[in-house]
Amino acid sequence: MAQLGVGIGWRPEIADAVERLPGLDWVEVVAENICPGHLPEPLQRLLDRGVRVVPHGVSLGLGGAEPPDAGRLAALAERAVALGAPLVTEHIAFVRTASPALEAGHLLPVQRTRDALDVLCENVRIAQEALPVPLALENIAALVRWPGEELTEAQFLTELVERTGVRLLIDVANLHTNRVNRGEDPAAVLAAVPPEALAYVHVAGGVERDGVWHDTHAHPVPPAVLDILADLAGRMRPAGVLLERDDAFPPEKELAAEFAAIRSTLEAAAAAPVLGGGGAPAGAVPGGVRGARAAAGGLSAARTRVGLEQAALLSSLVAGTPVPEGFDRQRVRVQARALAAKRADIVAKVAPELPELLGGRKAFREAFLGYARHRPLPGGYRRDALDFAEHLLVRDLPADPAARRRLTVWWRDRAGPKPPGRIVRWARALTGRAA
Repeated sequence: MAQLGVGIGWRPEIADAVERLPGLDWVEVVAENICPGHLPEPLQRLLDRGVRVVPHGVSLGLGGAEPPDAGRLAALAERAVALGAPLVTEHIAFVRTASPALEAGHLLPVQRTRDALDVLCENVRIAQEALPVPLALENIAALVRWPGEELTEAQFLTELVERTGVRLLIDVANLHTNRVNRGEDPAAVLAAVPPEALAYVHVAGGVERDGVWHDTHAHPVPPAVLDILADLAGRMRPAGVLLERDDAFPPEKELAAEFAAIRSTLEAAAAAPVLGGGGAPAGAVPGGVRGARAAAGGLSAARTRVGLEQAALLSSLVAGTPVPEGFDRQRVRVQARALAAKRADIVAKVAPELPELLGGRKAFREAFLGYARHRPLPGGYRRDALDFAEHLLVRDLPADPAARRRLTVWWRDRAGPKPPGRIVRWARALTGRAA
């Protein structure tokens, strides 16, 4: 694995600060947010001066029941080539279901079962064959735990590596999140990671509310996360470590201080002898062994079972259906609120006029959360913004006539000649669209 050094997640909001960051070795970009051939100028300048850029995908959903979409794989491959990247990364997560067709807009945890592992391994193989560079997968943070799990996180990751040879992107902030939310020991995961399988490491901040840790990427990196990084670096020498910050960007000096704290943690670990991490169990071949493919019939049945379970959970999170048996209902409700709040934030960025038209972010968020409670994400966030505005207008909202007229004009400019008439409103109400 090529040595990457210490880097940061590149975001347009901090592009200038990233260029000036002392000791910057590399950056990571969200693959879906860039267009090959039309890179942002600050990112192109980094490439021109020899800074490595790694594309980080968020939409493949390799842990989902369906095989990965060929178009999404081709797009990820195109970005790897355009950036001259040494590898690409994605997540051990599912993000959508096919039946019913639902989008989470978020990374959700995969069942730690044999079925789910079989499906994931086959999806990873499909992705590996389609990509021009090695693939590494990231462990994710989670609020909920699947009932009936058959494997621990450490066992799941170890067997995934053995069967596919895939590399791992270990997010130490996510290990901390899962320690708080699910009682999992980060050391047990680190002890199981084969050092040769480690691609690089993520570090990020979050916040605890009511006993739940939220992996926000919008708060400073806490000491507890740096402690896990120190533990990891004491077991193995990571080829790269990266600071993630996605929102509430701090002043440049604070960002540089967080970056420096990560480097200092690594330097302190480098001064001590390597303790020895984990690795594959006895008898495993270093680097991973590509296990035999599951029989076609068995894999098809596993995909069906995994798909049904994931659809039941996702439907409860985004469509308000009952929480599946065995889940912590309170945690599912917390996750559902978090998904809706994230969706509201994205819609506010896509259509910043809406909060202004509704009297501010607080009023906008309250109205949007009511709209989203039983309305899954439609065909994208721009469509979501239009549907939300229509939802308000068919209810003669906002209450202020002048604000309602301004919202009508906004909707007409983007969606059509006029809001739906009374008959259409009744029809939609009867079919449940306006419920």
